[in-house]
Amino acid sequence: TEAPPPAVEPARPSPAPVRPAPAPVRPAPQADPVAVQPAKPVAPRPVSRPAEAVETQDGPPCPRCGTPNLPERKFCRRCAAPLTLTAAAPELPWWRTRWPFRRRVRIGGSGNALRRTIALLALAAVVVAGILLYPAGRVVFQDVLDKLRSTASITPSATSASAAVEGHPAALADDGLSNTYWGAPAIGDSVTFSFRTPFRLVDLIVHTGDSVDPQHFRQQGRPTVLTLEVTEKDGEVHTQQVSLNDQPGPQTVPTGISDVTQVRLTVREAAGTGPDRAIALSEVEFFKRT
Repeated sequence: TEAPPPAVEPARPSPAPVRPAPAPVRPAPQADPVAVQPAKPVAPRPVSRPAEAVETQDGPPCPRCGTPNLPERKFCRRCAAPLTLTAAAPELPWWRTRWPFRRRVRIGGSGNALRRTIALLALAAVVVAGILLYPAGRVVFQDVLDKLRSTASITPSATSASAAVEGHPAALADDGLSNTYWGAPAIGDSVTFSFRTPFRLVDLIVHTGDSVDPQHFRQQGRPTVLTLEVTEKDGEVHTQQVSLNDQPGPQTVPTGISDVTQVRLTVREAAGTGPDRAIALSEVEFFKRT
């Protein structure tokens, strides 16, 4: 038998050669900085561009400067004025130019709520004033009618007196004659005139003394102060103090009372009184509004 071949050992790689480490590089010393002058600006060279074709301005002329513009333009190419004219706003009625109805530009709203509030307050004030001033307004209205319309005399349906001297009853105070009279025995006596239909008593005319003749006027006493009491149909009484002149002739007493049904005259003061002398009230005339 043959001997086995000898074992072959595997080849080992040879070790890499070891290179020495590079020496550190030291920076080179820097030189001192040198000042640099700024560069001079250079203007850019013009660039030539092809000219655009000029559009024909055949639109309406500007209302301000007269320059023609293209139809689609809204502002003038020269003065920038608007080319579209707006119609003038219609003139407001006179009441819209008065506060608070005139319109104003306000921040946060148009002011309609404020105007409505003011209008409602004004309406409420008018209603309240009408309620409170209705009686006074009615009196003023009736007084105006008294001055504008005419009057007519009215005769009482009945006449009575608290007292009368013999031969001179109360009925002689409204008989239409001035030489007859109601004779009151003393101060404090009264005469009452009643009316069947209520009427507007505009005024009454009083004649004192026993005659309109000045020579016979002072033969009897004459009332100088009377208390006038006017009763309405609802029972309300209007009282007025009437002062009279001690002279013959008619003396007018304005009243202006509506719905009159009764008038009473009471003697408060008199002139020419004395023994065997009556206080003479010759005539009382009443006038109503027609």
